[in-house]
Amino acid sequence: MNEHDALGAWRPWSLRDHLAAGDPAASRARAEQRYREVDPQVLAWVERTPVTEPEPAGPLAGAPLGVKDVVDLAGVPTRCGSALRADAPPATEDAAIVAAWRKAGAVPVGKTVTTEFAYFSPGPTRNPARLGHTPGGSSSGSAAAVASGQVPVAIGAQTAGSVTRPAAYCGVASLVMTPGRFPTRGVVGLSPTLDAHGVFTATVADLAHAFAALDGRPDGPPVPALPRRVLLWHPHGIGDVDVEMTAAVDRVAHLLTERGVEVDALHAGDRDRELVAAHLTVMAFEAARERPAEVAATDRLSEPLAALLRRGAGLHDEEHLAALAAADRHRRDLLDLLATYDAVIGPAALGPAPAGLRATGDPVLSRPWQVLGLPTVGIPGLRSAEGLPLGLQAVGAPGREERLLATAGGVESVVQAHARPAHPEPARGGAR
Repeated sequence: MNEHDALGAWRPWSLRDHLAAGDPAASRARAEQRYREVDPQVLAWVERTPVTEPEPAGPLAGAPLGVKDVVDLAGVPTRCGSALRADAPPATEDAAIVAAWRKAGAVPVGKTVTTEFAYFSPGPTRNPARLGHTPGGSSSGSAAAVASGQVPVAIGAQTAGSVTRPAAYCGVASLVMTPGRFPTRGVVGLSPTLDAHGVFTATVADLAHAFAALDGRPDGPPVPALPRRVLLWHPHGIGDVDVEMTAAVDRVAHLLTERGVEVDALHAGDRDRELVAAHLTVMAFEAARERPAEVAATDRLSEPLAALLRRGAGLHDEEHLAALAAADRHRRDLLDLLATYDAVIGPAALGPAPAGLRATGDPVLSRPWQVLGLPTVGIPGLRSAEGLPLGLQAVGAPGREERLLATAGGVESVVQAHARPAHPEPARGGAR
């Protein structure tokens, strides 16, 4: 497999295919075979773990599961991609979210690569859609493991854009849950306000199956439904969105309109800039207080993480409270709109995955939604003219993941029916 052998490495494994086969032992064998075939190039895993437990009960029927290495998995060290934890002892028990996935019938098969403490310093993982491009961060290993078909489902965690961005770059679906939807016990986090659980699958339809199982709903996953009304988000003043990404979002909006969906613009004003500023303040302030051991050892951390912790240590309570108040004010306005619209639809990242492996891309398009505490679904299926994945995101009301998954599934069906490269629109030539 060479640097540009995208078709060889990018082969997501649908959770629905696993469920239809109904053979957990065969799925584990498939996972191991695919691991041997592609992981020497993709490098998605920190450690694989032998499966010794009996055939599991539960609606996910033994689905092989990847676990991001900031989440405790019993018997395996949680090293968080950091030299500070190189000698960490094995976790004595599963994190609460891992226990919930086991109860749903998933079977952990190992720990996936994270950036250093889920911040910016990249791990070794490569993007299955184009091996010379970043897979994003920080849940890079989980996104790549799903995109390369090594598992049909994997756990992520998001404080800024750690789930949405790698899913968009790698061409798979993602869900960032409402913060607090499930306990965070056993997860090494950065910010109690912002930290949220995430999950990766091949498609939004797979996400709906996975989340219904995790949530213990006896009525199964929500049926994809074309939305009635959506808000179209073009970010304002917080980053240069690639012209192909802008064209992709506009084309999907046009297709939705053709199907009778009411699509209205989400006016930004200064909201996007204020929310990004609030997110940066909350994250820095809380990270410095959540990770005191790392604050005391900044000389052994990457410079981006050390800078975050140093900035956070210098922030005062009043600045933290002012940032939270700004987020609360905008949250009230957005929730009023989401009472009458099904979701906000917009770009999941500034563009396709940047070339190179020494940086993880920019999470700026996730920061506003994360500080608002709103769930998001990453919708795959679009490609750039060069064949790189372009991801959309749908944003919904807190605690309404089921409705958001149904809406995103309806959008996904439109994308899949009309998938083709997104070509730039000459009228938007001012964007990069």
